[in-house]
Amino acid sequence: MAEIIRNDDGTLVVPVTPERVHEPDDEAGERDETEAPAPTPTTRVLHPGEGGYDEALAEWDHQQNPDREVAVSTATGREQAMTVVHAVAESPDHDVAPALDAVDDPEASAEALRHVLVGGVHAVEDFATEVAEAEGGDVLPAHQATKIIGEVLAELD
Repeated sequence: MAEIIRNDDGTLVVPVTPERVHEPDDEAGERDETEAPAPTPTTRVLHPGEGGYDEALAEWDHQQNPDREVAVSTATGREQAMTVVHAVAESPDHDVAPALDAVDDPEASAEALRHVLVGGVHAVEDFATEVAEAEGGDVLPAHQATKIIGEVLAELD
């Protein structure tokens, strides 16, 4: 699979497999060379909240370190991950580094966040609800929680 690119704004540039198109022949059995098919895009930009974004973000994270073992979430890592996501969401400048400085084990937090991503959009929604219950405030929309998770993982990598 071609590489996924994460932009600073959180969007992901993902490869697209072009559809196979068979060009119709004219009645005489010859192709009309004057009408070339429109080129098919080879990439697509996904924004947080779009279908396939969570899966693409999990794949991007895996590409950053393909030898990394499967993400395992611990209770402590998940609690710290909730604290980080809440702090970034509440930060006026969306600062990730200070939020990570406040946790004891950033790697455990990252593992918990990777575990959430692998679970897909419903896991992100459930996680956002847990964050609001544990840390206070409103429940983050899934696309916003996913974007913050991507920012945290990008900061750690």
